[in-house]
Amino acid sequence: MKLHTINTGLFKLDGGAMFGVVPKTLWQKLNPPDANNLCTWAMRCLLMEENNRLILIDNGIGNKQDEKFFSHYYLHGDDTLDKSLKALGYHRDDITDVFLTHLHFDHCGGSIERQGDKLVPAFKKATYWSNESHWKWATNPNDREKASFLKENILPIQQSGQLNFIEEKDGVSFTDHMRVRFAFGHTDAMMLPEIRYNGHTLVYMADLLPSAAHIPLPYVMAYDMFPLTTLEEKKRFLMEANERQYVLYFEHDPAIECCTLSSTEKGIRLKESFPLSSL
Repeated sequence: MKLHTINTGLFKLDGGAMFGVVPKTLWQKLNPPDANNLCTWAMRCLLMEENNRLILIDNGIGNKQDEKFFSHYYLHGDDTLDKSLKALGYHRDDITDVFLTHLHFDHCGGSIERQGDKLVPAFKKATYWSNESHWKWATNPNDREKASFLKENILPIQQSGQLNFIEEKDGVSFTDHMRVRFAFGHTDAMMLPEIRYNGHTLVYMADLLPSAAHIPLPYVMAYDMFPLTTLEEKKRFLMEANERQYVLYFEHDPAIECCTLSSTEKGIRLKESFPLSSL
């Protein structure tokens, strides 16, 4: 079994939104903003080779939106999904499974592409995985979150017949080496892959901990639907991850791919950071 980092590019989001109630005087030291208060974030996905399956976890923002949409997010950097796959000797058509942690546009936008006036799956031979509760939440969004759930990213997956649902049971097995954790603070029924890899337990953090800067408990995004739930989920997870020495894999940290944790007088904090390739 092998894991590979898949970088799909960088984008910008408002620093205040990303750090919630934490004052700018504190968070700007962790991710310095530009003149418009925007910070740079990664869209770092994960490719998992196991037996005869090639599993892509999340797929970035995609490229099918119009210029006005992309102008809000300042996409930059040299990395793309296709470029990252090609560097490993793969093509989209080699992907057997697309595992979607949740259906916000920066996590699932690459799922669908335009072919003329049609919207079709970008991974033609893959099964797409979500869960029924999150799918219902995303396809009937609340007014606060609906800007993150774009129908053109979501509905064509189901229309294609390639959509499957994972059982909504914490710890459910997805492969021999991967099981699924559920979190409910950021959005309903977000899924976090937990993978046994080279003697380590690696957890793909999605938006429970979008970056290493979000490890301290008060650092909760304003984007989260239920911030107090996020706070409790973070607290429980960090205690477990520190005790069991999990490796955390960050989807949005602009510099840090992975880290371990340690206890300090200020609480649980980053111990060591390193690339996935070092495991």
